Amino acid sequence: MRKSLLRLGVVVVVGMSVAGIHQNAKAVDRSDTYRQLNLFSDVFARIRSNYVEEVEDKEMIEAAINGMLTSLDPHSSFLNAERYEDMQVQTKGEFGGLGIEVTMENGLVKVISPIDDTPAFDAGIEAGDFITALDGEAIQGMTLSEAVDLMRGKPGTTLTVTVARKGAPARFDVDIVRDIIKIRSVRHRQEGNTAYIRITTFNEQTEPGLKKAIDELTEEIGEDMNGVILDLRSNPGGLLDQAVAVADAFLEQGEIVQTRGRDPQDVQRYHARGGDLVNGLPIIVLINGGSASASEIVAGALQDYNRALIVGTKSFGKGSVQTIIPLGREKGAMRLTTARYFTPSGRSIQAEGIEPDLLVEPAKIEKYDRVGTRRSEASLRGHLDNPNGDEEDAGEEAEEELPPARKKEEDAKGDDGGDDGSDEEADAENDDDAEETADKDEADAESSTDKAIKDYQLAYALDLIKGISIMQNRSIE
Repeated sequence: MRKSLLRLGVVVVVGMSVAGIHQNAKAVDRSDTYRQLNLFSDVFARIRSNYVEEVEDKEMIEAAINGMLTSLDPHSSFLNAERYEDMQVQTKGEFGGLGIEVTMENGLVKVISPIDDTPAFDAGIEAGDFITALDGEAIQGMTLSEAVDLMRGKPGTTLTVTVARKGAPARFDVDIVRDIIKIRSVRHRQEGNTAYIRITTFNEQTEPGLKKAIDELTEEIGEDMNGVILDLRSNPGGLLDQAVAVADAFLEQGEIVQTRGRDPQDVQRYHARGGDLVNGLPIIVLINGGSASASEIVAGALQDYNRALIVGTKSFGKGSVQTIIPLGREKGAMRLTTARYFTPSGRSIQAEGIEPDLLVEPAKIEKYDRVGTRRSEASLRGHLDNPNGDEEDAGEEAEEELPPARKKEEDAKGDDGGDDGSDEEADAENDDDAEETADKDEADAESSTDKAIKDYQLAYALDLIKGISIMQNRSIE
């Protein structure tokens, strides 16, 4: 009995010792924190009294808060009351500025992507560009917030942006006129029998804009619609719920994305609600190095479920989620990274990006000027007739393929013949039909070539959709 009590006493003493150590550790931590806060207070006081120029307390405190947040990662930052209001307007799809999504890398501002039909886009700013100076003032040493503030200004004013671009021999200046940026989140058009849908950013207009685009394209193309191209190139991201809604539009079921915070129990899962708006038609998603965040959530979900073919180049690789935390009236808010997101298969794309299923680099395509008339078997003297058709039809087809000199001779011989008027009229009609068909084929070919010259990746995707549609139809037959 005495031994048992002794053991119990030892356990109690040890337990009390551990608790005491834990409490002492907490006290040490608090003491260290207070010392650091005292250090901050000392520095703040010395700046107020000794700095060469008078500085407003508010500016110093806001700069200190922003410095604390930006030191965590490139996407956390402080939003004063004015910038917080601008951010709220931006998510609604209208704001003032140049029209570029940026981040900070190696002390320079890096362009994630220009936004379609904005001053920066029209001026030729590209995803991956580094901005090294603004109106001659070097970016090095600035915070991202300070650089963004310099980019803002009164609409109609000009900003000179110094750009460093990979492959360019030297840095160069671009003059951009500031404007009110009105973002049309979703654009669409018919490409033959294919529905082309481009999403430029994920804001409050995205989900209704996507549904409207699908409805209009379905009505325009009808039952002949062979697939959808979802263009997310140079889309810098946006609202998480809108990314979920876009992926949900093409998925019948399953998890779309999950977010995981610091606490292992802090996991949020977002699932598809059912109902594929395009009824299982083939989908190709176009991405590039400017496709980030919400764009990668959509591409990752559709890729994991084999619902879409991902085409283009590797995406940006932003796999974190930022939460906007209001700090009170007229105090602004903080943008804080609170979680990482994972695709349905459980992979994180942070700093790695989405690898496309088919790597298709942007390319410059040039037309090949064909000299002379195309020769074929039918243009050779004494060729065998095609047994599938009528001999006269085969002869007429061969005649159309004759070289110009021989065709002229044969035409001259034909003029000596004694065909009656009715036959001549029929032949003329046949020639007109053949000419119209040839003209149409040539026009289609030129259209396809023109598309490739303007946008090789899109032309590649259109050809893929056509091929997939053909193979599916054959398998059904």
